[in-house]
Amino acid sequence: MSDSPFVRVAALSDLEEDSPQRVELDGTPISLVRTEGEVFAIHDICSHANVSLSEGEVEDCHIECWLHGSSFDLRTGKPDSLPATRPVPVYPVKIEGDDVLVSVTQES
Repeated sequence: MSDSPFVRVAALSDLEEDSPQRVELDGTPISLVRTEGEVFAIHDICSHANVSLSEGEVEDCHIECWLHGSSFDLRTGKPDSLPATRPVPVYPVKIEGDDVLVSVTQES
Protein backbone atom coordinates (compact mmCIF):
# COMPACT_ATOMS: atom_id res chain seq x y z
CA MET A 1 0.00 0.00 0.00
CA SER A 2 1.38 3.38 -0.98
CA ASP A 3 1.37 6.45 1.23
CA SER A 4 1.85 8.64 -1.82
CA PRO A 5 -0.48 11.65 -1.99
CA PHE A 6 -0.54 11.25 -5.79
CA VAL A 7 -3.71 9.81 -7.34
CA ARG A 8 -4.31 8.74 -10.95
CA VAL A 9 -6.71 11.19 -12.59
CA ALA A 10 -6.33 10.48 -16.32
CA ALA A 11 -4.47 8.64 -19.04
CA LEU A 12 -1.76 10.69 -20.72
CA SER A 13 -2.88 9.31 -24.08
CA ASP A 14 -6.37 10.79 -23.49
CA LEU A 15 -5.08 14.35 -23.03
CA GLU A 16 -5.05 16.39 -26.23
CA GLU A 17 -2.43 19.10 -26.66
CA ASP A 18 -3.69 22.54 -25.54
CA SER A 19 -7.16 21.14 -24.78
CA PRO A 20 -7.97 21.41 -21.05
CA GLN A 21 -9.77 18.50 -19.41
CA ARG A 22 -11.74 18.90 -16.18
CA VAL A 23 -11.32 16.24 -13.50
CA GLU A 24 -12.22 16.13 -9.83
CA LEU A 25 -9.98 14.81 -7.09
CA ASP A 26 -11.16 14.60 -3.47
CA GLY A 27 -13.85 17.18 -4.25
CA THR A 28 -11.35 19.57 -5.86
CA PRO A 29 -12.10 20.65 -9.44
CA ILE A 30 -8.93 20.53 -11.54
CA SER A 31 -8.13 21.50 -15.08
CA LEU A 32 -5.52 19.20 -16.63
CA VAL A 33 -3.60 20.74 -19.48
CA ARG A 34 -1.09 19.02 -21.77
CA THR A 35 1.04 21.68 -23.43
CA GLU A 36 4.64 22.28 -24.45
CA GLY A 37 5.61 18.70 -23.60
CA GLU A 38 4.32 18.83 -20.02
CA VAL A 39 1.11 18.23 -18.10
CA PHE A 40 -0.14 20.84 -15.65
CA ALA A 41 -2.87 20.69 -13.02
CA ILE A 42 -4.49 23.99 -12.04
CA HIS A 43 -7.57 24.71 -9.94
CA ASP A 44 -10.46 24.73 -12.38
CA ILE A 45 -12.34 27.70 -10.92
CA CYS A 46 -11.32 31.24 -11.90
CA SER A 47 -10.35 33.41 -8.92
CA HIS A 48 -12.36 36.32 -10.34
CA ALA A 49 -15.63 34.62 -11.25
CA ASN A 50 -17.06 31.21 -10.45
CA VAL A 51 -16.48 29.70 -13.90
CA SER A 52 -14.54 26.71 -15.17
CA LEU A 53 -11.08 27.45 -16.54
CA SER A 54 -11.12 24.15 -18.45
CA GLU A 55 -13.55 25.78 -20.88
CA GLY A 56 -10.92 28.38 -21.80
CA GLU A 57 -8.17 28.59 -24.38
CA VAL A 58 -4.55 27.51 -23.79
CA GLU A 59 -1.62 29.42 -25.27
CA ASP A 60 2.02 29.93 -24.26
CA CYS A 61 1.65 27.92 -21.02
CA HIS A 62 -1.34 30.05 -19.94
CA ILE A 63 -5.04 29.29 -19.67
CA GLU A 64 -7.58 32.01 -20.33
CA CYS A 65 -10.88 32.34 -18.50
CA TRP A 66 -13.55 32.33 -21.19
CA LEU A 67 -15.87 34.72 -19.33
CA HIS A 68 -13.77 37.84 -18.70
CA GLY A 69 -10.45 37.03 -20.41
CA SER A 70 -8.13 36.77 -17.41
CA SER A 71 -5.13 34.58 -18.17
CA PHE A 72 -3.38 32.35 -15.62
CA ASP A 73 0.14 30.91 -15.78
CA LEU A 74 -0.18 27.11 -15.73
CA ARG A 75 3.14 26.81 -13.83
CA THR A 76 2.35 29.25 -11.00
CA GLY A 77 -1.39 29.94 -11.07
CA LYS A 78 -0.69 33.68 -11.11
CA PRO A 79 -2.94 35.87 -13.25
CA ASP A 80 -1.23 38.05 -15.82
CA SER A 81 -4.24 40.00 -17.00
CA LEU A 82 -7.22 41.70 -15.40
CA PRO A 83 -9.84 41.44 -14.06
CA ALA A 84 -8.38 38.58 -11.97
CA THR A 85 -5.86 39.68 -9.35
CA ARG A 86 -5.63 36.56 -7.17
CA PRO A 87 -3.76 33.39 -8.20
CA VAL A 88 -5.42 29.99 -8.37
CA PRO A 89 -3.78 26.91 -6.84
CA VAL A 90 -1.59 24.66 -8.96
CA TYR A 91 -0.97 21.03 -8.09
CA PRO A 92 2.03 18.73 -8.54
CA VAL A 93 1.81 16.27 -11.43
CA LYS A 94 3.69 13.00 -11.99
CA ILE A 95 3.61 10.87 -15.11
CA GLU A 96 4.06 7.11 -14.68
CA GLY A 97 3.79 5.32 -17.99
CA ASP A 98 0.41 6.41 -19.37
CA ASP A 99 -0.93 7.45 -15.97
CA VAL A 100 -1.29 11.12 -14.98
CA LEU A 101 -1.09 11.45 -11.21
CA VAL A 102 -1.94 14.60 -9.25
CA SER A 103 -1.65 15.51 -5.59
CA VAL A 104 -4.07 17.95 -3.96
CA THR A 105 -2.77 17.27 -0.45
CA GLN A 106 -2.37 20.54 1.42
CA GLU A 107 0.29 20.92 4.06
CA SER A 108 -0.90 22.69 7.20
